[in-house]
Amino acid sequence: MILEKINNFVWGNGLVFLLMFTGVFLTTKLKLIQLRLPFLMKKHGKSQNSGLSQFKTVCMSLGTAMGTGNIVGAASAVAVGGAGAIFWMWISAFLGMAVVYAENIFSAKYSNDELKGPMAYLTKGVGNPLMALFFAIFCVCASLGMGSMAQISVFTEALGQCTDFSPVLAAVIIFAAVWLVIQGGGQRIGAAAQYLLPTASIVYAAACIGVIALNFSDIPQIFNSIFSEAFNFRSAAGGTAGYAVSIGIRRGLFSNEAGLGSSPILHSAAEDTTPETQGLWSMFEVFFDTIVCCTLTAVTVLCGSDNFSPAEAISTFLGDFSDIFITAELGIFSFCTVIGWYYCGMTAFKHIFKGKYIGGFAVLYAATAACGAIFSAESIWLISDIFNGLMAFINITGLLILIFTDKKALQ
Repeated sequence: MILEKINNFVWGNGLVFLLMFTGVFLTTKLKLIQLRLPFLMKKHGKSQNSGLSQFKTVCMSLGTAMGTGNIVGAASAVAVGGAGAIFWMWISAFLGMAVVYAENIFSAKYSNDELKGPMAYLTKGVGNPLMALFFAIFCVCASLGMGSMAQISVFTEALGQCTDFSPVLAAVIIFAAVWLVIQGGGQRIGAAAQYLLPTASIVYAAACIGVIALNFSDIPQIFNSIFSEAFNFRSAAGGTAGYAVSIGIRRGLFSNEAGLGSSPILHSAAEDTTPETQGLWSMFEVFFDTIVCCTLTAVTVLCGSDNFSPAEAISTFLGDFSDIFITAELGIFSFCTVIGWYYCGMTAFKHIFKGKYIGGFAVLYAATAACGAIFSAESIWLISDIFNGLMAFINITGLLILIFTDKKALQ
């Protein structure tokens, strides 16, 4: 299939190497800042913003990353890449923490009311408005695909498996819910994420811990498999890397979005704060998303399911209620992703059209999300992955230029 070939080309070894190289380079330059995160957050982590509150900003940013991928994506990574994929997800998250810190430092330095996130530092820092324009175009396309339609498609597919709820009725409800929230802008999006995401995350984590507790005797063997299979290169892709490496790194990047450029857009909503504050909180988000949530999913399916199914694994703890539970969690996570990605798409759309037609984009976005309840999104996932890869390539290229030209920013 042509889309699969394009996706494999965009997300080939070159882009993965570029992301990992940038992560290693920044980890070294920032003197292992990941290991100093708790101490630095105690010192710099308090926000002084008068705009969107720090907690709302964090929830909104986490909402874009913690979509269906934290449940379905993490489980599929284990199914395809084996237990060793988890180790490489950890590596991608660890290095990604340094990348997302740099993204937010530069964003906070260059953003203003007209230019935000990568559009700001690509235009003012790198001095290349064309790069910023292309990034914005790819960001809008990704928001309409992966950020809205694809997320809802995963949720409604699960909904259809455990209920006979009408897809058309679901589409109407989704359109209304999404449109009502995004009409309120960043404040209402942040408020919705603030109430939905923490509760859903705690409940989901509790269910996973329940499964793990019931199978506690298997945990040593599972972690032994994670480390032993991480360096098993017998199943090689192109003769250079095992599936565990490839799948783990890619799924980790897809999950936490470090290097993609979405985090600095969302953190630009927090006004009158320090670059260090936004950088440190963005690092925490990557840690929580991948190291905590994705690991919980992966370990849960490894000890509770022979088919790497989250619902089957959760059923060992919740019984017949597991399908409804997973569907509800998918619904909340996908909704938080949809409304969070609207802010990314809207910011990019505003950059392209100089602040015009925002109301029309809101209607289009809500309608696209609603279409996910009716139409299959297999092709949309592929197209979105392509646009995500193009976003990452432009963003990382700009970051590397800034690292060598604006040396004082990361000191």
